[in-house]
Amino acid sequence: MLAPHSLSTTLRTIVTAAAIAGLAACSRPSADPAAASVPAASAATAATTADIGKPAPDFTLKDLDGHDVHLASFRGKVVVLEWFNPGCPFVNKSHDVGSLKGLAKRHEAEGVVWLAINSSAAGKQGAGIDANRDGAKKFGVDHPILLDETGAVGKLYGATNTPNMFVIDKAGTLVYSGAIDNSPDAEGQSPTGGKLVNYVDAALADLAAGRPVATPKTVPYGCGVKYGS
Repeated sequence: MLAPHSLSTTLRTIVTAAAIAGLAACSRPSADPAAASVPAASAATAATTADIGKPAPDFTLKDLDGHDVHLASFRGKVVVLEWFNPGCPFVNKSHDVGSLKGLAKRHEAEGVVWLAINSSAAGKQGAGIDANRDGAKKFGVDHPILLDETGAVGKLYGATNTPNMFVIDKAGTLVYSGAIDNSPDAEGQSPTGGKLVNYVDAALADLAAGRPVATPKTVPYGCGVKYGS
């Protein structure tokens, strides 16, 4: 058994050590509770999803000939992404008589890069190289059609419909997301408000004039993207 003097000395030593440890802990920067509550995976996802006014997420997809197409390689050019499904009635109407008819060719002549992306999973409507080649021939599409059968790029951009349109400026910033126009019949015959507005046309005109895009976001219409899950 320790003598009273020895016991007192031992207690003082323990208390002093605890105080030093407490001071050291206080001197370290404290973690942000809100930040600590966000799982790492969620933080990574938030940093790479498509948001208006932020850099468009980069991706590499194969075209119908098996060649890699890398979004970042078009930096310095305006890029339009069109979510595509050759089996979707809304895509057919938009390309046959609606706002997508001849639109890509007209803007490609002005230097705009136009990329169609098909996120239909294998076995779903519009999936596969042959179906997309037939669609390209039917609609007179000369620009690349990129296959995203895993749906990874579609989900990265939050694409929900076909068609679903995105416009990226020369700096690589997403400046428009949404519908091709305000006529949900896809034929341009029933525009909301009575006047047809092609939102992609308008966004590209704003960029060409050096203006901010007046309508940066709308709600897309059309078939749901045929994701695998």
